[in-house]
Parts: sequence; structure tokens; C-alpha cells
Amino acid sequence: MSTEVRNLEPKALWNNFADLNAVPRPSKKEERVIQFIKQFGEKLNLQTYVDEVGNVIIKKPATKGMENRQTIAIQSHLDMVHQKNNDTDFDFNTQGIDMYVDGDWVKAKGTTLGADNGMGVASIMTLLASTDIPHPAIEALFTIDEETGMTGAMGLKGGLLDASIMLNLDTEDDRELTIGCAGGVDITATGKYEQQPAPADAKGYKLTIKGLTGGHSGMDIYLGRGNANKLMNRVLAQAAEQFGIRIATVDGGGLRNAIPRESFAEIAVPGDKEAAFKTFAQEQQAILKNEHSTTDPNLQVVLESIAAPANVAATEFAGKLLRALYACPNGIFRMSPDIEHLVQTSNNLARVLVKDGEFTILCLTRSSVDSEKMDLARSIKATLELAGADVKLSGSYPGWMPKPEAAIVKLMSDLYRSKFDAEPHVNACHAGLECGILGANYPEMEMISFGPNITGAHSPDEKVQISSVQKYWDFLLDTLAKTPEKV
Repeated sequence: MSTEVRNLEPKALWNNFADLNAVPRPSKKEERVIQFIKQFGEKLNLQTYVDEVGNVIIKKPATKGMENRQTIAIQSHLDMVHQKNNDTDFDFNTQGIDMYVDGDWVKAKGTTLGADNGMGVASIMTLLASTDIPHPAIEALFTIDEETGMTGAMGLKGGLLDASIMLNLDTEDDRELTIGCAGGVDITATGKYEQQPAPADAKGYKLTIKGLTGGHSGMDIYLGRGNANKLMNRVLAQAAEQFGIRIATVDGGGLRNAIPRESFAEIAVPGDKEAAFKTFAQEQQAILKNEHSTTDPNLQVVLESIAAPANVAATEFAGKLLRALYACPNGIFRMSPDIEHLVQTSNNLARVLVKDGEFTILCLTRSSVDSEKMDLARSIKATLELAGADVKLSGSYPGWMPKPEAAIVKLMSDLYRSKFDAEPHVNACHAGLECGILGANYPEMEMISFGPNITGAHSPDEKVQISSVQKYWDFLLDTLAKTPEKV
């Protein structure tokens, strides 16, 4: 790990970020980072508690002269999205993130950086360890599993926190004060299919679609970036219709909250159609690159000769699956009619796996309107059921209703204007933040989310801006210094 990162300012914050990034912390495997944060609080002799689902709460008394201020809860999630480039040799379960400085940015070598939400976690660690930062009483809340289900926020019980205000540090634009977000629901489709021997004259090929930009399936969905699963399905469907190709395997995408960047398929091509199919593949490369030249300039369609597969999916099943995936909505479903430029409802076709007689399809449907979210999810469920899938809807979580009149919103908006001589973007976002869920058990708590500039979250292009971290940190400290007095 580059020592350059540890020498950045504010040095205490960047050192805590580096220490955190040395700890593997994939979603649903947070045991090591839970212990890391627990020991951090205990070493500071602060009241430290791990709840029954694994959230860590650390409480720190107010500094001298701040005892009469309202208690502030400061919240970030411990887990990070694990994505890497296909040619990067890296084990997220055992290795720490390899970071480096590139101009005004901190990046990772071929993997996600973990600035989402590691910068928030490191900020809270720095406040807890500080001896010279004025602040009111702090209740630090470190939640688990935000990225793949928000089970930490869902499992947090009422009565553990006394704060009247919560600062969520999970926004990725330092101009924004986020006061609302989308809810989501997971769609999981599974099933079995009949396999048949590949035709005797078949030639084996591996088809790869790669080099897409990817990104966050909520925050980046409005950018119209290519989805590798949809593009692969498009190519396979046309190839099946024109050349009678047979599908042996499909393996595309990964996490529900990441726009798929890569997809791989092994196919059997009729011997007498081989030359025509090769030409078709070259044409698809040109067509797709042209369509996505702005959003995905590095897109590639690669065709490689391999041994002919022994078995392929039955033609009837393959046809139904290809049609179902063609019909499955992906990207923006509806823009908000009330908030300008806000995506209201979307779907991400995140994962497609067809192999050895079994298939799995994963989606994440988001919306700031719960009824519309569930209606789109049911529509997708019906579509996939037509292909013979067993479809489950799970992990539904609510959105966060904006409260622009809240006192903390006014305080931070006024502070932003005075500090930066600019108007903050007070808005709602299409990502899933934990505030809506946490608010269910703490309905009287005012909440707001902010953070430094982070781009490329949920992809190996993730990076955090150094100058923005300095701006955000200064803004956070001034917010704590101006916390209102107790009512």
C-alpha cells in the first residue's frame, strides 16, 4: 500500500482509511472488520457495543463546553463492494486494498477502492480518536451489509441511540446534501433446464463482451451505460435466430448493485454457418461500439475458438430464456414527475448464470415510490416465470422521505453557503441509503447525508478526490461545532 496515501491531509483521517482498507470486509463477511472497529473503540476506552446482527455502536461524551448541545449520531457502513478487473489477480477475502495517489485522486490497482463507505468510517474513527476537535456527544453507528441487503440497518433496534440528529456519511458528491433516497427489492430467479448433446458437426466458441464502464446501479443508472448481460443476450438471441447456435453456458455480471461490465458465453455453432457467424460477431462489435462510444468507449466483443461443448441447453428452453431476458426491463423505468432530474424507478439486470442444467438471474429494482417499485418487480417476476423460473422477491427496504424543513437541513445549507459561497444541491438520490430504514425505529430523528467526491463506485474505476476530502472534512467539523443546543 502506498505510503503516499498516509501522508495526505488530513493525515489522521487518511491513516484511518489506510488501516481500514487493510482489513478484508466483503458484504456478509464482515467478522474481521467488526472486530477491528470494536477493538478500536475499546482501545480508546469508549463505551462500545456490538448488537445482535453485528452493528457496532461507540459512544463518546461531548468535549468541554459542548455538553449542552444535542447528541449527534454519525453513521457509515462497514462493508464494501468487491469488484475487480478480469485480469487482476486479487483475493478480496485475504488481501487489503492496494491504493495509490494519482494527482488529486486516490485509486486502487485493478479493484474497487472501498471509499464507499470507507471514507465515512475513517472520518468517524478520526472523530472518536481526536483530542482537539470540539464536538457534542457522539453516537457512532457502524452498520453491516449495506451493499447486499441493508440487514444491519434493518436489524438495528430502537432504544440503542439517544441522538436527535443523524449524519450519514455515504453521499458521493461534496456539493450535495441528500435528504431522501430510493428503496429497493431483490429479484432472484432460479430453475433447471434440459441439456442435450451438442450437434456432431458443431464448432465451439467462447463469446466475450467486456470493457464496459459499469458503475453503481443506482447513482449511475441515469448515465445510460451498457449492461453486459443485456448486450450478450441481444447477440445470442440474434445468433440463435440467424445461425442456429446452441448455448452451453452463460456467465455475466456479479453483484446486484453494480452495472454488469462483463459477460461470457460458450456456444456451439453449426459447421456450415461458422464463417457467416464470425462475420456476424465482427459486425456486432462495430455496432455495439458505435452505440456505446460515449458511455462505454472500451467495449469489446471477442470471439475465441474452443473445443466444442459436450452438452448444450435444449432449444425450447434457450429460446424462452433469451426472450425473457430480452423483455426484462433494464435501466430507467420512470423519472420522477415531482423532482427534476431524479430517477424514480429503475431495474438492474445484474447477474445471469446458465450452466450444467441450472440457471440463476438476479435483479435489483429501485424506486422512491414503494408501490411502483413492487409493481415493476412483479412485472419482472412474471416475465421470468414465463421462462420457467422460480422467482422470489426478497430484501425489500423502504425509501427515505425527504424533509426539507428539518432544522439540520437549514443549518447545513446555511453553513455551506457561508463557507463555500455557493448553493448546495439539496436533493434526493436514486441510491439506497440506510436512513429510511433507520428512521423506522427512530422516527423523530432528523437525518441528512453528505460526503466527499467519489466516482466509479462499485467498479474498479472507483476513486476519491483528495481536495474534496479536505473540503468535506472541514465542513463536517464546522457542522459539529454548530450543533444546536438541547431543547
